[in-house]
Amino acid sequence: MNISVDRLTKVYGSQKAVNEVSFTADRGQVLGFLGPNGAGKSTTMKMLTCFLPPTSGTASICGFDVVQNPYEVRRRVGYLPEHNPLYNDMYIKEALEFNAGLYHIPNKKKRIEEVIEQTGLGIEQHKKAGQLSKGYRQRLGLALAIMHNPEVLILDEPTSGLDPNQLIEVRKLIRELGKTKTVILSTHIMQEAEAVCDAVIIIKKGTVILNKPLALLQQEHDSQSLEEIFISLTR
Repeated sequence: MNISVDRLTKVYGSQKAVNEVSFTADRGQVLGFLGPNGAGKSTTMKMLTCFLPPTSGTASICGFDVVQNPYEVRRRVGYLPEHNPLYNDMYIKEALEFNAGLYHIPNKKKRIEEVIEQTGLGIEQHKKAGQLSKGYRQRLGLALAIMHNPEVLILDEPTSGLDPNQLIEVRKLIRELGKTKTVILSTHIMQEAEAVCDAVIIIKKGTVILNKPLALLQQEHDSQSLEEIFISLTR
């Protein structure tokens, strides 16, 4: 399994933000990680990407433990966080070149051109990050996440701020990436999860309440939409 999570827990004072979360995900799978605001989605993703240490439990990426081998984990993970921090004074190509240098990517120029093409940044590539619309900032964040061609992609609200045309393009890109990588996608948009995910996890108050392939889930709920199923389980 590319991702293995076993009873992962994060406690802040008396509050359990994440409570014994367990799941697995393998290559060629897009896994939707869904839940209401405050359910523990972003906290779980931060633990998987070594930004937060777990209180207890274990998680491994491509066989490397997130606590014991954080450097190896980071080499294999591409992460687009919810708030997508960017250096506003950097031009797009400059930001991509800086990122490529961090990962010692050979033939940087060719790889940067490939990523710009993949993410549709070509028309804006001569701008600084601070001059970009929210939609293009998201595209740049996604470009940075895939620059080093990671085996695992963890995307927290990747389509936030995109217009309908951009949404379709980014969904298509995520589906394409999901053919050869393991992708965890957090979103509040159920139609997005239906469009790109192979399986979904629903988390509520830090606890997993559902983990199933999307097709089986809809079959068991008489072809209800994912939004209807989500509301019935979480309200």
